Amino acid sequence: MSQTLPVLEYLQRQLSGTLAENEVTHMRYPTAISQLLGFRLVAIGEAMTVIELDADAQRHGNQQGTVHGGLLCELADAAIGTAHSTLMQEGESFTSIELKTTFLRPVWQARLQAHAWAEHRGRTVSHYRCEIRREDGKVIAIVTSAMMTLRGASAEGR
Repeated sequence: MSQTLPVLEYLQRQLSGTLAENEVTHMRYPTAISQLLGFRLVAIGEAMTVIELDADAQRHGNQQGTVHGGLLCELADAAIGTAHSTLMQEGESFTSIELKTTFLRPVWQARLQAHAWAEHRGRTVSHYRCEIRREDGKVIAIVTSAMMTLRGASAEGR
């Protein structure tokens, strides 16, 4: 018989390697897109997370030969979504309603970390900030996002 855990506890156990086979949560982790792109959860807390990616323009490049900005947006969106998911209760879900990215530096090959945290936690709309940093700590992109929490019928199937 499976035991349903709150999202934060589930992700903490997953990260620490202590998640039992019968322990589940009401959301899907790891997500399909995170698995496809090779994202890794590095840190998790209430309304905050760090997700890592080994980016390489040979695999993730655009026509200019640098890592594609869309990949950076997806990395930030995954970090922000994971951070917000830690606040979700059974029967709740969420959706992004705004995402703004400011690119500061190009990337060719780097281990990137997306650090996301809530700047404002509202009942329905919350605002997040995410800084994507490379190994030397330099910020390469800043992403802000508004997340809408869905409840009841609006959350069903999402």
